[in-house]
Amino acid sequence: MRIYYFSRWKALGLGLLAAFVFWYFSHPVVLRRTALQVAVLLGQRIIPIYAVGTDEKKIAISFDATWGADQTPDLLRILRENQVRTTFFLCGLWVEKYPEMVKRIAAEGHEVGNHSYTHPHMNSLSEREIAHELNRTHHLIKELTGQSPTLFRPPFGEYNNKVIETARACGYTTIIWDVDSLDWKDLTAEAMLDRILKRIKPGSIVLFHNAGKNTPQALARLLPILKGQGFSIVPISELLHKGETYTDHTGRQFPKPRMEQSKPPEGGI
Repeated sequence: MRIYYFSRWKALGLGLLAAFVFWYFSHPVVLRRTALQVAVLLGQRIIPIYAVGTDEKKIAISFDATWGADQTPDLLRILRENQVRTTFFLCGLWVEKYPEMVKRIAAEGHEVGNHSYTHPHMNSLSEREIAHELNRTHHLIKELTGQSPTLFRPPFGEYNNKVIETARACGYTTIIWDVDSLDWKDLTAEAMLDRILKRIKPGSIVLFHNAGKNTPQALARLLPILKGQGFSIVPISELLHKGETYTDHTGRQFPKPRMEQSKPPEGGI
């Protein structure tokens, strides 16, 4: 009798497990969990986007604006002369100090991203404080440019799961970079050029700063070379894959592979 009851309950358990498996794999709403949600559920460290996995010779160039604006007109001129549009990540305090420059950046066709309000170490902030940093800058940018930014670059490139999750809740995708010009170290234009060209590849995101001492000179030399090598340079949002995506352990974004649909049996029943 004990064996009978054991077998019955075992069979019931296996039946329930089979039913759950069938339900799970037949409900796309479950299967369409984002990589972010899965990472949170598993307690894994979330990796933001450093670059894009692609075979197309497309890259993005970005500028962080936190201090100063003297170099910005030269940068805009160089970009305009080379018919290149990029992404500018703006701090809220910078936006408030240079509103006309913000309008000019947007008017010349460049994408505007969020770089926080005060440029703090975001990892040390609470969720509420992170949201405040993002939302305050968001409203400033939208009021001046009409753009509703969707890309966020954390100050100093620092992040943790809380920062990325909170940014996502505020409607933002977190973007880092895979090629650092190191213009913030006042490298010469030649040194920056050499550094970037050794590291650039399809899908790369390059980091510059709008106030780098030698950034205009480096940019003026870099753009013709990249174009000559067959690269197209686009704003980050145009570089990113759309739809269902995931980010691998290196920070490269890829489209999620489509699940093979079950084929009906040939010849019918």
